Amino acid sequence: MTAQSLILLAAFLLVLLALAWPLGAFLAKVADDAPVPGLAWLRKPEAFLYRAAGLPEDRAMGWKSYAIALIVFNTLGTLFVYAVQRLQAWLPLNPQHLPNVGPDSSFNTAVSFVANTNWQGYAGEQTMSYLTQMVALAGQNFLSAATGIAVVFALVRAFAARSTGAIGNFWVDVTRATLYVLLPLSLLLAVLLMGQGVIQNFDAYRQVATLEGGVQTIAMGPVASQEAIKLLGTNGGGFFNANSAHPFENPTALANFMQLIAIFLIPAALCFAFGRMVGDIRQGWAVLAAMTIVFCLASLAIFAAEQQAHPALQALGVDQAAGALQSGGNMEGKETRFGIGGSALFAAVTTAASCGAVNAMHDSLMPLGGAVPLLLMQFGEVIFGGVGSGLYGMLVFAILAVFVAGLMIGRTPEYLGKKIGPYEMKMTSLAILATPLLVLGGTAVAVVAGAGTAGIANPGAHGFSEVLYAFTSAANNNGSAFAGLSANTPFYNTMLAIAMWFGRFAVIVPVLAIAGSLAAQARLPVTGGTMPTHGPLFVFLLIGTVVLVGVLNYVPALALGPVVEHLQLFN
Repeated sequence: MTAQSLILLAAFLLVLLALAWPLGAFLAKVADDAPVPGLAWLRKPEAFLYRAAGLPEDRAMGWKSYAIALIVFNTLGTLFVYAVQRLQAWLPLNPQHLPNVGPDSSFNTAVSFVANTNWQGYAGEQTMSYLTQMVALAGQNFLSAATGIAVVFALVRAFAARSTGAIGNFWVDVTRATLYVLLPLSLLLAVLLMGQGVIQNFDAYRQVATLEGGVQTIAMGPVASQEAIKLLGTNGGGFFNANSAHPFENPTALANFMQLIAIFLIPAALCFAFGRMVGDIRQGWAVLAAMTIVFCLASLAIFAAEQQAHPALQALGVDQAAGALQSGGNMEGKETRFGIGGSALFAAVTTAASCGAVNAMHDSLMPLGGAVPLLLMQFGEVIFGGVGSGLYGMLVFAILAVFVAGLMIGRTPEYLGKKIGPYEMKMTSLAILATPLLVLGGTAVAVVAGAGTAGIANPGAHGFSEVLYAFTSAANNNGSAFAGLSANTPFYNTMLAIAMWFGRFAVIVPVLAIAGSLAAQARLPVTGGTMPTHGPLFVFLLIGTVVLVGVLNYVPALALGPVVEHLQLFN
């Protein structure tokens, strides 16, 4: 790795910390359901929205009511996104006269954007009209991110509560997260991105003459507005097929840096909000420290891997040494605008968070460079993770960590004054095991089904990795891909949609059940026998739990290799 890469990582973490600290205090205010300082004028629009929807904003919900409202809301969102795609040929804001999207692709995309995955089996500029991009896809970018924030608010309230049956009001949480957090931040980031050259218009696509005398079509569209929320909401879906490698989405090195910060900003800030809401900011620091340590190690591994010479190019005598005129290393599939450092850091950030935006081809990463993003997703997308989902996923691992520690020292496990009993551990197990079952089950079906192997472009082990990566990305709500897999088929559109839906909601429902159980408990006072959960020992216990569970969950994937070889599926 180079000094430039290390300086980039250090600058990224420092800027992230400087911005996340005040935003964390702001998020804690938003979760309190009280007027937010500086934005008190938004209370009237907020109240109007409740009245227009006929929602009682002052009614607290138990966890079951909260979960039902969440599922119904997201189901309706799925139907809406599906309908817009199927009807887009007859809807306005379609200057390219793009046809209706096919049923299986529409189904996959609708589930993908509602589940905060944003897996894309299509080329955006060739498939989706401006209306579909703005109303259906960008709309769900806001609402899926707000859903994640709502769930983490409910769980943190449960830790802070003193014997109550309520965990909040889903409709209020979603509204406030959107109105006070996502909309203002997206507006600010969109303006900053436009200043760097990201386009924002409703023009028809332009035909330009090339130097060879041919004609090239240049896609236009309202890109900056979708780019901002795709990053801040850790969604990841690109307006263009090239995603954040496209110069209209990510034109400069500064724009690239801003996008990196945007992906991690809210997940990092929620850690500080968590500490403030439970009355001990050290708890937030502990969770953030665990995330940061694993992220830094993963980033350094990708830096080191991608700075190595590509063996196939080396055999051809290509000079791949770093120098004044080139970044050196494996530049296959990477943007020269960003080099090894900007591309490798983006790969680590986008897979540590459940974002999926990419500025380089992950299929072209070196073996270790590709293994690290895969592992980051298989940890459960808790190393910062998605907006809301990263923190509530990490808190589930914290519950497991204190349970294991309680077994070792022979004491009743507790976390933040709440006892961790059999019910909490059953729900924790469900939340942790849901995604590995979806990943391994989906991969197993895909590598033995003819429709699954038909989409594999690369033979051998790498083809298997592409399938495993696809289901890992889908079930963990990431959305990135190795991209050597032809996934826009009825088989993969259906299978991956199932993985995305249950990868999202089969985790959320147990998390809400844990919140309901913890909220009903009285908060225990700290005693001399209470295990501290804010120091270095707990940080490394939490890291060990995440890593150990992540590795053990995916050991069965190693057993699929001999099966693939025996059946000669990819030869």
